[in-house]
Amino acid sequence: MHWITRERPKIDRLACPWLILRFIDPSATIHFVPEADVLTQAEALGAIPFDVPGVEYTHYEDRCTFDYFLQKHALTDAALHQIAPIVRGADTDDHSLAAQSAGLWAISAGLAFNIEDDQQLLAQGLVLYDALYSWAKHLQSVRHTQSPTEQLLLAVLHRFLEPSGKRRVPVWVGELKEAIQDQIDTNLTLSLTELAESLDVNPAYVSRTFARYFNDLSFGDYIRKLRIEKALHLLDNTAYSLTEIAYLTGFSDQSHFTRIFKKQTGQTPSEYRKKGRKGKTRTKG
Repeated sequence: MHWITRERPKIDRLACPWLILRFIDPSATIHFVPEADVLTQAEALGAIPFDVPGVEYTHYEDRCTFDYFLQKHALTDAALHQIAPIVRGADTDDHSLAAQSAGLWAISAGLAFNIEDDQQLLAQGLVLYDALYSWAKHLQSVRHTQSPTEQLLLAVLHRFLEPSGKRRVPVWVGELKEAIQDQIDTNLTLSLTELAESLDVNPAYVSRTFARYFNDLSFGDYIRKLRIEKALHLLDNTAYSLTEIAYLTGFSDQSHFTRIFKKQTGQTPSEYRKKGRKGKTRTKG
């Protein structure tokens, strides 16, 4: 059977092929192609696509594609279910899910950096996940630090470092905010899929969880909020015309800018600017 996914795998796209080859379809052929070609190549090859938006084998809510494979194929091996949160934490950049997630991400990123050929990368990924499975199956009770005193000190340290109840914000959230702001400032076309890909985070997962980390706003609403904030700054501090401000803040035209601005602030850009100028005149007097 043929399976196909996006090129340049790191976490889910190595963990899932390992799961396929070791527990589902040992004679499977795994294909890695550019994201835009996955569905067309899947049809041409008669392959099953995975870890891309809009297909059966993908992310669901806070679960990654690896989780779906376990559910779909009713894999009950306890070691696989020990591995699942490690993969999920590494793939979604939520390293609070498992202590091993950060290490898995670091090793996987390093492999992808060192190896350009995806099939060679998969071969190394199989070795990595074989080792992780052996640890989960046989070695979880084995500790490198054997001294009881050292264990006690480590336990105290870990308790001290535990978060105080607030949900830990994934690293990608801050990076995404910076990427969005860069796009706003340079008036480029924004694409959540492209932004997520640039951070190597699954676009479907980012889309589903975006509001959790961005003031309960959808991606579109958040972008409009930033554009209006930039428009307010330009109205207050520059002599640009409304048409120029509409362009600089990424709106299609002045009427679109005026409509969204009024919806967000309760007044048109012209009304806002006039009130601001009157206020400045009174202050000078």
